[in-house]
Amino acid sequence: MTEKNIIFIGNKPATAYVMACVIQFNSGAKTIVLKARGRAISRTVDVAEILCKRFMKDLVEVTNIQINTEQLENSEGKLLNLSAIEITIKKI
Repeated sequence: MTEKNIIFIGNKPATAYVMACVIQFNSGAKTIVLKARGRAISRTVDVAEILCKRFMKDLVEVTNIQINTEQLENSEGKLLNLSAIEITIKKI
């Protein structure tokens, strides 16, 4: 069974999440899953690209990308559709 470390992407700068990934990989993680919803999706793609092409070039690769739609209820009780993404990055 492979170990999966999940990093939820939010409003912090992309480099903060890149450093979190580097720390996870240096601590022995084999796989990391980046997860985000809504407006943070583009930041998640940026984090994956920066990690794979700059910080850990030739050491990690993107192995899976999943997109979906989640339904959430807002404060008024109305259902909202929110896009989500999961990017799996594996150490080579």
